[in-house]
Amino acid sequence: MPSYKKDFISLAILDGVLGFGEFTLKSGRVSPYFFNLGNVSSGKTISSVGSYYAETIARTSFKPDALFGPAYKGIPLVVTTAIALSDNHEINLSYAFNRKEEKDHGEGGKIIGKKIKGDVIIVDDVISSGASIREAYEICKSIGANPVGAVVSIDRQEIGRQKKSSIEELEQELNLKVYSIITLDDVIQYLEEDESLGGYVSGILKYKSRYGVK
Repeated sequence: MPSYKKDFISLAILDGVLGFGEFTLKSGRVSPYFFNLGNVSSGKTISSVGSYYAETIARTSFKPDALFGPAYKGIPLVVTTAIALSDNHEINLSYAFNRKEEKDHGEGGKIIGKKIKGDVIIVDDVISSGASIREAYEICKSIGANPVGAVVSIDRQEIGRQKKSSIEELEQELNLKVYSIITLDDVIQYLEEDESLGGYVSGILKYKSRYGVK
């Protein structure tokens, strides 16, 4: 596993982004782990998170013209990712994000930032139902941009209603490629290599055998 993936998992555990226990998801499934980037609450941590998103993008074959972050969690993520791409990889991209409610005064509209065009990567936290990515995709299309991919923090590698993962469903439906900083398999490997955390592995493997992508 690349070191940046290990570093991201370590940061997620230390900052309470990745927790272990019993968590009831929106789907009704009881998961032995939960991942919530909303728990990031310091400048140092969000800067680090941006560097992991940037590293993931830099390792893809994408040559994007801009980044887009869907409201609300995608807003700080797209900003910190754009900064990290410029500082760490000398990739200077335009970025924009949307507001949920259209503003009828001042600068107006729903889009904040540069009027993006060309090939765009959507930057978001996680994919559950995929609704946020779908909305971002439609917004990008509506302003003349071409969404070619998306990057999220974790791929839960979990089946949805159609017996495919939410990521697979999105890729086929929208004809774009979705990348993640880490996958559930990465988390399992990390836990297996850490004696203090190894006790969580059996529960996650049991959950994966029931709900994981085959």
